[in-house]
Amino acid sequence: MKDSLAPVLSVQGLRVHFDADDGVVRAVDGISYDLEAGRTLAVVGESGCGKSVHALSILGLLPRPPARIAGGAVLFQGRDLLDIDEEGLRSIRGKRIAMIFQEPMTALNPVLTIGEQIAEALLCHGKADRAEAKAAELLRRVGIPGPEERLRDYPHRFSGGMRQRAMIAMALACGPEVLIADEPTTALDVTIQAQILDLIRRLQEESGTAVVLITHNIGVVAEAAQDVAVMYAGRIVERAQVMELFREPLHPYTRGLLDSVPSLTKRKERLSAIDGQPPELLREPCGCPFADRCSRALPRCRADDPPEFLLPGGRMTNCWLASDAAVEVRHRLAGRPCLPAKDMKEAPYHPRAHDNA
Repeated sequence: MKDSLAPVLSVQGLRVHFDADDGVVRAVDGISYDLEAGRTLAVVGESGCGKSVHALSILGLLPRPPARIAGGAVLFQGRDLLDIDEEGLRSIRGKRIAMIFQEPMTALNPVLTIGEQIAEALLCHGKADRAEAKAAELLRRVGIPGPEERLRDYPHRFSGGMRQRAMIAMALACGPEVLIADEPTTALDVTIQAQILDLIRRLQEESGTAVVLITHNIGVVAEAAQDVAVMYAGRIVERAQVMELFREPLHPYTRGLLDSVPSLTKRKERLSAIDGQPPELLREPCGCPFADRCSRALPRCRADDPPEFLLPGGRMTNCWLASDAAVEVRHRLAGRPCLPAKDMKEAPYHPRAHDNA
């Protein structure tokens, strides 16, 4: 990550919990990243790791209860979105930070036309002048032919790819500075996926919008992003620029993800897979949450919660195996320095009692 540019969005130690009958689900457990203007950050990880929950929490879209913000900050141009009331969030949501949702068929209102739904985004933020003409122009920008006629269609008349294009048009209606795209290519065939990713990239180049791209598809990361954050069990376990991560993954989970991608050039007897299952998020892990699935785990991995190890070039990994190369060590939950890197590496190992509370 480049340090020379001020981030347009900064997530710092964000924790999101859900209060359930049988305990507290730690869906997002202290994640941090910076998003720079004009760049795309991919947040990648398997289903259930907290990718979408973190995105919904940024815009205050989680139901409360059972959800609650347990800690951290989300700074948008210096303002903490977690401290803003609902009226203040409405002035930002859709106008300055917009979101493309996972399932366009369920995100679009089936009893309103596509044109009415795009115009609503404009009307909500005081842009009523020529709303229908602007909606038609937005559909044209996202590649829907005959936009003046298609404005009058209902969502069921659109194909999956066209519905996703309409969702992108709605998200871009007010010219947001940040666009959160939550699995924008889910359930689309490969050809349409490529078209949607190319569309987002082209529109980003035209407007300079910063993009958070949420996906479980490593191939999408390589195609569409410059920076990447790998999530596992509610945590970011590695951050890097995309090409650096593909060239040399540092966290064992990241390496497992990359190894599981089928190769077009190398023949294998069987596909690679990560053994085991993700941890139960109702139980606070003692040590690294990936330790039980990691073939390289040390005794310390199962006893001590790893901090964020910052490495040369701005990379970060949440893994004890990287401690020797760290130039700085940060608390995962607070995003602030703890011990100097030298002291952390030389600190004696003291196993903790395993706590399943």
